[in-house]
This record gives sequence, structure tokens and C-alpha cells, in this order.
Amino acid sequence: MNANIDNYVSDEEEDIEEEDLIIQAAITASISAALATLDYSQRYYNKIPYHNSALSGAAWVCKLLRGHPKCICKKLEVHKHVFRALIVVLQDAGHTRSKFVTLEEQLAIFLYTCVTGLSLVHVCEHFQ
Repeated sequence: MNANIDNYVSDEEEDIEEEDLIIQAAITASISAALATLDYSQRYYNKIPYHNSALSGAAWVCKLLRGHPKCICKKLEVHKHVFRALIVVLQDAGHTRSKFVTLEEQLAIFLYTCVTGLSLVHVCEHFQ
């Protein structure tokens, strides 16, 4: 009879240990899910502006058009009068500014991309 009681006690202890392991696994899974949620929320909900340069693309184009003539030649490989003539041709062809980007900036983006051969990521960073 004593052996049956010992077996019953050891079975009960094994059940308690198994329950403890299940509880520990559940707590670990909960903590992991909470940490993953925090990581996701920090990455996607704590918005930090990415394009926050003091000089926007439009301001850069204005600087080129108002600045020294050699500057626009170095950056876009065209003279000011050629750039302005291209703008007139584009306007005559029916091209207009978009909601956020002037026609001058659109042309500058195109020329800058052609001249530098940079990827879209780099051009976007430059023009904000």
C-alpha cells in the first residue's frame, strides 16, 4: 500500500513540474510577443522624418538657376539657357507641374539622374 502512495505522490509531483514548465513556456511566449510588438511599434509608429534636409529639391534647383552659371553645368551638365529652353519645350508639349513638384524640379531630377547614374534611393535622398 505504501508503494501505491509513493507512486501517487511522484505522479502528482511530475504533474506539478509539467504544469510549471507549461506556465514558464506561456510566460516566455507572452514576453517574446510583447517585445516583438514593442519593436514593431517603435519602427513603424514612432515616426521620425526621413527627408528633413534644410535644402529641399526645389530650393536646390532655385539655387542652381540663380547661382553661378558654372554650377548648373557641373551638376546637371547643361547651361542655364539650355535648361530654360528645355522647360519651354516641355511646357509647349503639355507638361505641367505636379501637385508637389515643379516642372523645373522634375527636369532637374531627370538630368541629375542621367548625369550621375545614381540609384533612385540616392536621388530621392538628394531631392528630398
